[in-house]
Order: sequence, then structure tokens, then C-alpha cells
Amino acid sequence: MQRWRGLEDIPEGWGRSVVTIGSYDGVHRGHQLIIGRTVDRARELGVPAVVVTFDPHPSEVVRPGSHPPLLAPHHRRAELMADLGVDAVLVLPFTSDFSKLSPADFVVKVLVDKLHARSVVEGPSFRFGHKAAGNVDSLAELGETYDYDVIVVDLFERAESGEPFSSTLTRRLVAEGDVRGAAEVLGRPHRVEGIVVRGAQRGRELGYPTANVETLPHTAVPSDGVYAGWLTVEGEAMPAAISVGTNPQFEGTERTVEAYAIDRVDLDLYGLHVAVDFLEYIRGQEKFETLDALKARMAEDVREARHLVSG
Repeated sequence: MQRWRGLEDIPEGWGRSVVTIGSYDGVHRGHQLIIGRTVDRARELGVPAVVVTFDPHPSEVVRPGSHPPLLAPHHRRAELMADLGVDAVLVLPFTSDFSKLSPADFVVKVLVDKLHARSVVEGPSFRFGHKAAGNVDSLAELGETYDYDVIVVDLFERAESGEPFSSTLTRRLVAEGDVRGAAEVLGRPHRVEGIVVRGAQRGRELGYPTANVETLPHTAVPSDGVYAGWLTVEGEAMPAAISVGTNPQFEGTERTVEAYAIDRVDLDLYGLHVAVDFLEYIRGQEKFETLDALKARMAEDVREARHLVSG
């Protein structure tokens, strides 16, 4: 799969393509439906399937300080899109000037002049252009002028509440610690990534050495508590008990994500990029009366995490 940053990275002589546009944070099941239809349409026409996305998130440019928690960094989104059959991902730097493009100018500058769109696939709530003035109807009207058609894909809804699958819904579920619900929307466990850094090393002293993960900026981190999941290092996924919080037992103030690879006390992970996948919530963050009580509860957490992951 080709990856481009900015319109200038698109190869000279790029032909017709099928395009979908969006932030696609998380590449959840609703996104997968749209991207899958994009790939299917591209195969029908015998042309490449292209996803156009943005960096930074448009809200940070339009309303500085409002950057939402991110469900997946751009490299992870690209990996997920490649698995869906996408041929190229274009990441457009979202600047103040770019945000001021009218819907028509956006279509000409991106879809017509550079990507030579034959079809554009979007969800029903898609908006684009200055002040989000464009929608799927205006996109289709412009297509009549610039020789592309528009396909609108209805999204999945969550069975429990009837809410359409969305990044906003997923962020809320993650923030609430409902990682099972988030996985329903994502189609996989929610993942947090980062570099392993040195912490206070109390886990090692207590018999459960943890990887202290310095998460990427704006990462959507689940609410404080203990979780079952996986710690993935250099392609190896290991069952893990995961702690999120400030470590009140030792009067901590900094919020951290720490993962103990179950039954693995031989690991030296400092400086490595790792991924932590959240499978199931076990309990909230607590302060225990004694260290022995804490150690007993940690042993119980590990047993439960092992059972949940193996299941």
C-alpha cells in the first residue's frame, strides 16, 4: 500500500481512483463498512482505492485546544486500512488555510486535479469544506460537473442502544472503561501504544514487573482501573494484566498505563515501542490498607486476567 503525506506526494500521472474521505480515527466497524465498499467499487472499476484523511484532527485547527482523544495513531490506521485492501492512504496536513477551502474548491483541488476520482464513497453524515458547508448531496451535485458518482453507505448501529457506530461513541466507551463495548464498535480490542520508560519499579518489587508505557500524544486511555488484555512486543502478543491510574497506594499523582506480561519476569522492554490491547475491565483503582493486601489482590487480578484472556 502506498502512503502519501500532502498532495505533492501523489505520483505524477496518477489515474482514476475510488476515494473515501474522513478522519477515520479508530477505523471502527462503521468505517470498515465504508472503506470496504470503497475497495469493492475500486475492484469493480479496475482502479485503486484511496483513503484521504487529515493530520492534525480538523477540530484542533478549527477550535484550538479541542483535539479529541485519539483511538489510533496514523500508522495504525494505515495498517488497518491495508488489511481492508486499500491501495493508498493520503494524509493531508490540515492547516488554517486548508480549512477555508470551499466545498467546490476542495473537490477540485483534491478529488479532481490530484486523485481523478471516478467514485466517492461516504457515510450519510459526511461534511466537508469551509465551516463544514458541504454534505453528500452537494458532493453528488459537484460530481455531475466533474464526472464522478457518489455512493452513500448506511452505518451499523449498536444493538444495545441503537446509536450509530462512531469515533465519538467509541471514545466515550473507552473513557468510561467499557472496553468490551468499545471492542464491539471497533471490531477488535482498543489499543494504546507507546515507548516503555522507567518508572518507580514498584511492580518488580512486588513480584509483578510491569511495562510502564509512555503513551502517544492525545491517546484515548481507558478510565482508571485494572484490565485484562495483551501486551504486544515486536509482534509477540502476551496475555497481560493492565493497570491504569495514579497508583494511590504510593500517593502517585501521574497517570500511567502499566502492563504485566503474565508469567513473564524475564523481559527487558525499556526503550521498545509496545502495544497494549484492552480486553476486559476487572476492577477500579483502589488503595489498600497494607502491602500484603495489595499483593493478594494483585495475585487475584492476574488469575482473573489469565482466565479472561484464555477464554
